[in-house]
Amino acid sequence: MALAANLVIAAAKAVGGLAAGSPALLSEAAHSVADSLNEVFLLAALRRSRRPADRRHPFGYGKERFFWSLLAAVGIFVMGGCFSFFQGVEALTTDSEEDLGGYVAGLIVLGVALLAEGASLLRALYQVRRQGGAREGMRDPALRTVVAEDGTAVLGVTLAIGGMALHMATGQVVWEAGASLAIGALLVYVAYRLGREARDQLIGEAADPEASGRIRALLRAQPEIDSVEELFTMKTGLDSTLVAARVDLVPGLDSERVEEVAVRIKRSIASTVPEADQIFLDVTDRRLAREAAESPAATGERGGA
Repeated sequence: MALAANLVIAAAKAVGGLAAGSPALLSEAAHSVADSLNEVFLLAALRRSRRPADRRHPFGYGKERFFWSLLAAVGIFVMGGCFSFFQGVEALTTDSEEDLGGYVAGLIVLGVALLAEGASLLRALYQVRRQGGAREGMRDPALRTVVAEDGTAVLGVTLAIGGMALHMATGQVVWEAGASLAIGALLVYVAYRLGREARDQLIGEAADPEASGRIRALLRAQPEIDSVEELFTMKTGLDSTLVAARVDLVPGLDSERVEEVAVRIKRSIASTVPEADQIFLDVTDRRLAREAAESPAATGERGGA
């Protein structure tokens, strides 16, 4: 829905901006073109991230969403933010003749765009609510990017309308140039925020502190576990998390009992944290580990050496 709206709006803004010679309207056209390209990226992310795991990617393709979201952030920065800055600076340094009729048509285009962008934003917010509210719904980088784009678009169109209206009323291009620069600054900020979040997820972001806390509490509650030495988590996709834990067992457990305990703990973690689909346990007996470390073979001692 966002892609279809942005394609139509981008074409209308471009025609109106060229007809009126309006830097603010051309900035908004670039903004919509960038958003359209980003929606293509996000559609690719949704499709590619659902592929099943294979030999080359044993943990699946869930991180595809994070990669394409990062490209979307770069697109917002380059195509939207930089072009808007260029339009603003050019308007301040170049004398141009205004076409009042063109500006009226441009304002009409922006008014229609504001309605379309607002409808798209409301649809995205409804989807966020349907997916569990802001906390759960905004975990999806594709949906988070669409919400950010639509919210930025509504604010950007409002700035462009204000800049064009003040330019028409006062005859001073500085108002419209200022609107273009403000749109550029807004897009750069949004691109930075989206890019930083995508980067964190792409390089290996840990699970939510609440989920990690539940896993640690579950491990500590097991009677066979003496201590939890290390707990590592990493998001491998939107709904998949890798869990690796190093635990010390109480003394006296035989190998069969250790295997039973490990299987039970993995099942408990999977039921407590459904997104934990890859669980690895490094189980040791502290007493046996200490004896092994102190043995002659471990210390390098040899008879007669």
